[in-house]
Amino acid sequence: MTLGDLGADVIKVERPIVGDETRAWGPPFDSRGEAAYYLSINRNKLGIALDLELSDDRGVLQGLISEADVVLDNYKVGTLERRGLAPERFLSEHSGLIWCSVTGFGPSSERPGYDFVVQAESGWMSITGDVNGDPMKCGVALADVIAGKDATIAILGALVARGRSSTALTVAKRRLVISLAHSATAALVNVAQNALVSGREAGRWGNAHPNLVPYQLFRAADAHLVIAVGNDAQWRGCCSALALDTLDSDERLRTNVGRLAEREHVVAAIAARVRERPAAEWIAAFARHGVPTGRVRTVREALADVPTSALTGVAPAVPGSVRFPPPRLDEHGTLIRAHGWAAFQQLT
Repeated sequence: MTLGDLGADVIKVERPIVGDETRAWGPPFDSRGEAAYYLSINRNKLGIALDLELSDDRGVLQGLISEADVVLDNYKVGTLERRGLAPERFLSEHSGLIWCSVTGFGPSSERPGYDFVVQAESGWMSITGDVNGDPMKCGVALADVIAGKDATIAILGALVARGRSSTALTVAKRRLVISLAHSATAALVNVAQNALVSGREAGRWGNAHPNLVPYQLFRAADAHLVIAVGNDAQWRGCCSALALDTLDSDERLRTNVGRLAEREHVVAAIAARVRERPAAEWIAAFARHGVPTGRVRTVREALADVPTSALTGVAPAVPGSVRFPPPRLDEHGTLIRAHGWAAFQQLT
C-alpha cells in the first residue's frame, strides 16, 4: 500500500472465492460486506484472483511478472517452488526484476508468521504491560506494520541501486527476504542495546521508562496525561510548571542519573501535584515551559487530526495520494487478463 501511495502501480493477486483472509477479519464490515481490517491496508491496488493450480492462471501471473519491476509475495517456503514459480527462476530470466518475500521466521523456516506469535517470541511482550502483570501485546499488529515498512525500504533501496548501476544487479542483490521475527527484534532498538551493554535481561516498566525520569503516565484531576522529560533543561521546566521548588532545589535531581536513582521520590511528588488540577491546565503550563506532554486520547479523538475515510483509511503518512479504493475480490480480473499492466491506463 505504501508503494501504491507513492505512485507505484500495484496489482494484488489473491486466491479465488476466499481471497485475502483479512477480508473475513471482522466485524466491523462496511455496507458492502468488506472487513475494516482489509480496507485499512489495501487502497491503491487493482485486484485479480488467480488459481495457481490452473495452468492458464499461472500463465497470467507469469505474464504480469515478466513486465513487473517488483514482485512481493508472502507465501510459506516452498509454496511457489512446487508450482513452478520459483523466484530465482524469474530473477534469472528478467535481469531487472526485484523480488521481495515477507516471511514469518526467515527463508529456512516453514512456520507461518502471525503478528501475535512474533510479538511473543521477539521479546516485545516480555517488556510490555504492568510491572507486576502478565506479558502484554501491543494494541496494533505492529510487527506486521514494521515488517511491511522494512520491505518497502528494502524494495526502494534495490530500485535505487538498479537505477544507479551501469550493469544488471546480481540475483542476490535483487532477491530480498524480510522476516517478521527479525524486523521485530531489530525494532527493540534501545531496549536491545540496554541488554547487550549491561548483560542483564530487560524487564517491564509499564508506562515508565527504563532510562529517563520523569517519563511516564500520570493521572490529573480529570484524565491521564504523559510527561516526557528528555533532558535536564526540560526537568527544570517541569519543576517550574508544577511549582515544585523542593525538587528544583534538590542537587541530587539536577541530572537524569540522579533522578533515576531517586525515581520513587520524584514520581511520587509529581503524581501528588498532578492530581490537583485538570489535564488541560497542566498541558498549558508545561507548554509554557517547553516540556513535552500530552493527554491520553481515544482513537477517534486522534483520528480527528488527520484526513480519514471509512473506505480508504488514514491518509498516506508518506508524500502520496489515494488513487484507488481497496479492490473487491477479482474486481479488475477481466481488465487485467485483457490488458495486463496497461489496465491502469484503462482506468485513468
